[in-house]
Amino acid sequence: MSIQLSPVAWQLQAACRGPQSEVFFPPSQSERKHDRLERERRAKAICGICPVRSDCLSYAMEIRESHGIWGGLSESERKSMMERQLAAS
Repeated sequence: MSIQLSPVAWQLQAACRGPQSEVFFPPSQSERKHDRLERERRAKAICGICPVRSDCLSYAMEIRESHGIWGGLSESERKSMMERQLAAS
């Protein structure tokens, strides 16, 4: 049996907490494609070792988060996942 954590509880366990959290969202100024891909790669590497990655992704999908890397997926990857889920239902 799995214990469901409240959003606050799982967020406290997230690997993205702290100063490295800036890589999960685009900067306020324009970003070159190469820089965006590198930033996203770094964020996804942090997600790869995160103990609450699935909780994070579930939360982002539930609230339809449209910005940043959540649960190891970018905005466009989450959108594609949502479209596949809707098509399958």
